[in-house]
Amino acid sequence: MFDSIAQKIIDQTVNIHGMPVTIRRLDLVHPKISGNKFFKLKYNFLETQRLGYQKLLTFGGAYSNHIAATAFAAHEFGFASVGIIRGEELKNKSFNPTLQTAQDFGMQLHFVSREDYRRKQHPEFLAELQQQFPEHYVIPEGGTNSLAIRGCKEILKPTDAEFDVICCAVGTGGTIAGLIEASQDHQQVLGFSALKGSFLNDDVAKLTSKRNWQIIDDYCCGGYAKTTSELLQFIQDFEAEHGIPLEQVYTGKMLMGLTDLIQKGHFPAGSKILVIHTGGLQGRDPLLDI
Repeated sequence: MFDSIAQKIIDQTVNIHGMPVTIRRLDLVHPKISGNKFFKLKYNFLETQRLGYQKLLTFGGAYSNHIAATAFAAHEFGFASVGIIRGEELKNKSFNPTLQTAQDFGMQLHFVSREDYRRKQHPEFLAELQQQFPEHYVIPEGGTNSLAIRGCKEILKPTDAEFDVICCAVGTGGTIAGLIEASQDHQQVLGFSALKGSFLNDDVAKLTSKRNWQIIDDYCCGGYAKTTSELLQFIQDFEAEHGIPLEQVYTGKMLMGLTDLIQKGHFPAGSKILVIHTGGLQGRDPLLDI
């Protein structure tokens, strides 16, 4: 089902402060099921289909790429979908492009308080949701589960053993866990967190037994979906130089962080770096086009 709509993945090499960096353009995998979400949803949707479900339910914030991608995938393959959205106050405000995209593709948006959202993994809260939305297959926040990790392992190819460093943005940890599992022992997997805090290290450690990875939150610009003028300027300059579109929640922060590390001499000369562009361009700030 998913394989039938996948396009050929394109690798693009750019020069960052004298170091060649290969960017895997997952943003081009599919126009709506964008980037890493294509891989995270693949086996979840196959499992939904195998078990005979006609409806699915998942979780996300107002800027969740997962919410937008799941809404389109559900629409495309004939499933009804519900999105449990963090922030009860959002239901009375104009929707941002991410939420509008989800609604346009038929997802029922159910807003809950931030306190309730923190209970999203608690059995009692899940039981309440199952009563309210019966016969729904539940996909976790960000799509992160063992099926997502299985899909994200497919992002890497056998020929990628030539790379010394693999970089990606990190939200819930599923994508980097898949990359870690598929990586070689000599490779370092470097995650750039979109959120502030060390909790992601604990989350990822539960998903893999390997230790060839590190998560950096120095370039999260204060937290999830937060931006700075420096970040927006970096994205505009990077796009102008390399012709690769970015967004400010995930991939923009990752590439700003990677550029800073290269400039500071963090990587040994001759290092081969692979960057995973995880898509999510529907959440791009309109200010970037001004």
